[in-house]
Amino acid sequence: MRHRKKKTTLDRESSHRKALLRNLATSLVLFDRVRTTEAKAKALRPYVERLITQAREPSLAHRRTLASELYTPGAVKKAFEVLGPRYKDRKGGYTRIIHLDRRRGDAAKMVSIELV
Repeated sequence: MRHRKKKTTLDRESSHRKALLRNLATSLVLFDRVRTTEAKAKALRPYVERLITQAREPSLAHRRTLASELYTPGAVKKAFEVLGPRYKDRKGGYTRIIHLDRRRGDAAKMVSIELV
């Protein structure tokens, strides 16, 4: 039974889901905007917001945590040098989800998740 299991599984195994979120988070940090499905964006939002909160305080422990979560060193560098100072005084809510048209092939709800 799945009672009280809140995590969104996205119909994937845990390793696949983790790799998906890491890929999306890396792209969002590097490019400030990602176009994806609504379910993936809703799963990505808390993941990225935790990473940006850690990037606000430049410490070695936080840098190592982000390096283990993001795939490219450029994304870690941008998180600490650009995003951390940008959101230093903001208490949260670093991302915004904008609804787009449905996808042509399967009519999936498409959104654009971007950094505020």
